[in-house]
Amino acid sequence: MGRLIHFEIHVDDMERAKKFYGEVFGWTFEDWSGYAGMPYFGAVTGEESEMGINGALMQRQGPPPGPNQALNGYACTMGVEDYDASEAKILSLGGKVALPKYALPGMAWQGYYIDTEGNTFGIHQPDENAK
Repeated sequence: MGRLIHFEIHVDDMERAKKFYGEVFGWTFEDWSGYAGMPYFGAVTGEESEMGINGALMQRQGPPPGPNQALNGYACTMGVEDYDASEAKILSLGGKVALPKYALPGMAWQGYYIDTEGNTFGIHQPDENAK
């Protein structure tokens, strides 16, 4: 099996990205730059006992994605407890709406955003009453 075990978010401004993801989702970061040979910060996304994976913020090695281009890579989606509060944090910290909140009927609320580094990500709030 090829189970997903790690993710990397490419960033232009490491401190700005750490602030964004730290404040929106409560992630903490560990400096792994010495191992990677470039600015590289491990992202701890939750407790080991919780379902999910950890990843990293990595210094971007080329130009960022352009506006209105198709996604070239994977979009990571973060589970949240309160969709609207999470969206408000995202927007207040410089994120932008890519695809507004919509219902996955009987399952959840979903939407996509663009972070401060030009990357697309999703948020997902389980809600069996979504319609």
